[in-house]
Amino acid sequence: MPHLPISPVAWLILPRQTMRMSIETTGSKVFHYLIKDMICYLTLTESPYPKRLAFVYLEEISDGFLEELTRDHGNDWRRTIDTASRPYQFIKFDQYIQRKQREFVDPSSRQNATKLNQDLADIQSIMQKNIEEVLNRGEKLENVSKISGDLVNQSKQFKWGAKKLTWQAMINQYGPIVAMVVFVLFVLYVKFFW
Repeated sequence: MPHLPISPVAWLILPRQTMRMSIETTGSKVFHYLIKDMICYLTLTESPYPKRLAFVYLEEISDGFLEELTRDHGNDWRRTIDTASRPYQFIKFDQYIQRKQREFVDPSSRQNATKLNQDLADIQSIMQKNIEEVLNRGEKLENVSKISGDLVNQSKQFKWGAKKLTWQAMINQYGPIVAMVVFVLFVLYVKFFW
């Protein structure tokens, strides 16, 4: 039996939660779902079918569905989904789903291997970007640490300068009075004790 997505895609309006998940059943089947733009895309595969490829399938289905909705309804596509009341209202999209199912029947096909490699390359580039951002944050933290060390040194210099200014202000304020008292005491000492 081929390992292919065997169920049609179901659409449900859900609040923003987990973006993608796989749920294994007690049998040999796995449900994979993807939530994108608050629309849930769901497929059922055999358990040996690669999860990554199932999510690539769901991504392509979601992109195609949103593209067709935008083409048919313009920027008002969200209201079309919110007000959908008939079962199978989006049945005309079934041809696209059937074509994608045929493309994803064989997970070992060259086309699917290419899609998986592209997905892995995208993930790798995202991870490299994240690592670069973390390293840049580390450099920024080192700069912040250096700046804070400079600020500590400047604050010590400021503290010493403030003490020096305080002493100078006290000398300027009380120096003449102390000098007068010393002069008067000296004159009294010379007059009475010499």
